[in-house]
Amino acid sequence: MMNTNILPSCVEPYLDSFEQSFAAQNYTPWTLRNYRARVRCLGRLMDSEGVEPSALTPDLAEQLARKAPAESKRTVRLHHLARRFAQHLIDLGVASPTPLTDAQVARAELLADYQSYLVKQRGLSERTIYHTLRFAHRFLDHHFGDGQLDLYAVTAADVVAFVQQLVTRKQPFRDKTPGTHLRTFFQYLFGCGITATNLALCVPKAARRWDARLPRHLSSDEVEAVLASVWANPRHGTRDYAMLLLMARLGLRAPEVIAIQLDDIDWRAGELLVRGKGQRHDRMPISPDVGEAISRYLAEDRISATSRALFVTLRAPNGPFKNGQIVNDILKQAFAATGVKPPAPYVGSHVLRHSLATKMVRAGASLEEIGDVLRHRSRASTMVYAKLDIEGLRSIAQPWPVVGGVS
Repeated sequence: MMNTNILPSCVEPYLDSFEQSFAAQNYTPWTLRNYRARVRCLGRLMDSEGVEPSALTPDLAEQLARKAPAESKRTVRLHHLARRFAQHLIDLGVASPTPLTDAQVARAELLADYQSYLVKQRGLSERTIYHTLRFAHRFLDHHFGDGQLDLYAVTAADVVAFVQQLVTRKQPFRDKTPGTHLRTFFQYLFGCGITATNLALCVPKAARRWDARLPRHLSSDEVEAVLASVWANPRHGTRDYAMLLLMARLGLRAPEVIAIQLDDIDWRAGELLVRGKGQRHDRMPISPDVGEAISRYLAEDRISATSRALFVTLRAPNGPFKNGQIVNDILKQAFAATGVKPPAPYVGSHVLRHSLATKMVRAGASLEEIGDVLRHRSRASTMVYAKLDIEGLRSIAQPWPVVGGVS
């Protein structure tokens, strides 16, 4: 019986170059064979629908791929691979990119200029720019859809309606950053004369005080239990352990851990260059246990011939992580494995940073020392940890008023 995976189709002339593009990124031979078979499936769908390779677009490729039979969850989704193959044909010059409409061209020009403004005039980090642009996209999609932009006609009611849609969706945002990103966008529009009024003033403010609660933290025993659980993972324990140890011992933020480059480590001086918020770079001493964890990871588990990032994915192409979400996932798995109850239903990677600061407070460290370790720019950011100094607060507490006391 003939194997249908090797039946010729219209995509056959382009399979070798498509496969080589993945081979250059360290994909395994098994993955390459699987991708070749999946693209052949797309080719047979194209033949049955009469679609030539020169007419394939990413959207059309996805539509065709979704007609294929259901796949195993362990394999790559055909519609994702189909879009990449369509883009490969465009890069080769076999197919032509989908022409943009006038509305799409106008939006692209607006957002490109906005991005330049965020970089050159606001000096925001790459991560902040990404999220700020996303909320600009969200507002334009919500108010205009695919139609032509008419920002001069946007009113305060339109802005409030969009914010209401954000906070009433099935999974509302947990913080107040949407309002901040939207104000930045509307300030830019007003400064350029694109809107009639400064709509940034119409964005509702989140009724949430930054210092309204104690920092969420774990006890020292809980932190060590989480670290031990991560270390015991046979597949990627050395990598994950080194990542969490940087946060638990040095107080790094998740994006700072992800941003570490191989050249940032000075082994002779025992120092680490930390790429912090606001494009601020600081040097921190590497404790012996952190240095040992990093060196063990480099010697045993790190696989990448091209990336200079310290921490890379285990799956091809073994590149850097896109964001710090990987740390949240590691913590979530460790909590489940150890039975440690997180201090809140949602706990991000900052819990290890807060735990370090809490430990320092209870060991008698001053707020200045804590601020230096956490690299705070403002003393106000460190003051929140003063609430955890129970003995210090007890020494300045006033007696409770009693009956007959002085009014």
